[in-house]
Amino acid sequence: MPQHAIHAVTAAAALVSLAACGAVPSSAASFPAQSAGQPAARTGSAAPSRFVPGPCPKPPEPIEALSSARCGFLEVSENRSRPGGRTIKLAAAVIPAAEPAKPAQGPVVFMAGGPGGDTFDDIPFLVSFGLNKDRELIVMAQRGNLYDRPNLACPEIDRFNAQAVGLRYGAQPAQQLMLKAVKECRDRLTADGVDLSAYNTTENAADFADLRKALHIPQWNVYGYSYGSDLALTYLRLHPEGIRAVAIDSITPPRSAVLPWGWSSAAEGIGNIFEACAAEPACKSRYPDLPRTLTEQVRKLEAQPLTLNVPPPGGGEPVKVVLDGGALLDVIVAFGVRPKDIPAALDELRNGNPQRFAKARAAGSVQNVGAFAHGLTESVACSEWAPGYSEPDVLKAGRKAFPGWPDTVLAQVPQLPFQYPACRVWNVPDRASIQRVATVSPVPALLISGTFDAKTGASWAKDVARDLSRSTAVHVPGIGHWVVPQSPCAQRVLASFLARPTTPDTSCVDGLEPEPFTIIPN
Repeated sequence: MPQHAIHAVTAAAALVSLAACGAVPSSAASFPAQSAGQPAARTGSAAPSRFVPGPCPKPPEPIEALSSARCGFLEVSENRSRPGGRTIKLAAAVIPAAEPAKPAQGPVVFMAGGPGGDTFDDIPFLVSFGLNKDRELIVMAQRGNLYDRPNLACPEIDRFNAQAVGLRYGAQPAQQLMLKAVKECRDRLTADGVDLSAYNTTENAADFADLRKALHIPQWNVYGYSYGSDLALTYLRLHPEGIRAVAIDSITPPRSAVLPWGWSSAAEGIGNIFEACAAEPACKSRYPDLPRTLTEQVRKLEAQPLTLNVPPPGGGEPVKVVLDGGALLDVIVAFGVRPKDIPAALDELRNGNPQRFAKARAAGSVQNVGAFAHGLTESVACSEWAPGYSEPDVLKAGRKAFPGWPDTVLAQVPQLPFQYPACRVWNVPDRASIQRVATVSPVPALLISGTFDAKTGASWAKDVARDLSRSTAVHVPGIGHWVVPQSPCAQRVLASFLARPTTPDTSCVDGLEPEPFTIIPN
């Protein structure tokens, strides 16, 4: 699921590298991001997809792996159901294996979270945990992302997010400003000719199917996390050919991904943190009733919000921060405060010290304006997650998840405030019946969940695993959203799965315990 406020065949030799197509070295030139207003090619009939080699992106913070990568654009139809429409360009890179002398079966293609996050920004994490150790790693920005043409960035929403930290989380002034930003972005994109209805998971999945064919790859492996798991499962359902194995992390099931679902995931992740504290003697003794403490603080802050001036976590001038009940929950779900520190932070808050939560809230004041493709987020959320439910359904789910909390908090989906009114502005067709379908497949699959994940609850993996006849599911204790970068054990499990998809070694999970909680003096 997105973050508004922040942030697996045959032999590898069968891969036809981009170098064989005459790729330009990554150091030859910059790879400019192009706005939605820049023209895309138009065709008289549905044009076949093709890969065009080109220079690699040049992000502000250099990514070392791109210096040896082979990059370019996948050119595809913007809307495959409308022949004769324009084509769009999706940035892609092939990163070589770190140990090419050790052959592995097929490259691995990565599907990022979001939707809307910068895929290339994830490359350092992927390389750090060895995803390209003995096979090539392929990354492609989902349609509309940074470095794509068009880029569905919404600087208007970024600027709102920076301002929102100084406003009550779920109140009318924040809603008015957000809807204004959403409308301005939509108006600008549509004026530039963007077909917002084409930015959805079905088209994203078809893009990856076309990429495999364009690169002449007989088989590859798939790894996706968060929204990337939703995309990977959709891809497996609609385009199973050429897939050797699929690994998904922090799972968003297409069949279950609806807006009220956010409440059950929040309750599960937070509840697991509190249960882990209760199972640790020192934590239980120091913080004896965390559920009650959280409820009390949410109620208190919603009735009497705190206004503070605090510096963002990275430093800088203090900014105005409003901490109310909704903002407190949002910070916890986003893990602005680390899970190991949440009991301590709640105790500090109860005793009049809100600094940990306030500083985490202040992080939202620093936005990388134009880097996040909010346009893709809105199109997916409004066409796939919102239809069939309403604001009363969100409130009902909130009341079930956190009985006794104020309705003003429970009316907003964690991490996605004001989504229904935003969808009325965004106005894209309902795709629920197309997208909310189970993926039934014999392709080997690995499902990785973190027990502390408050965005995509770990228990949802069971629903997915039932339909994947050769699946292995692991729950990693004490880890939140996007498990593999945070857990050496999960990294070993993933590597074992890519090597032996039907018999991965999951033994390291046995006996794992969450990291000890932070204990502060009385």
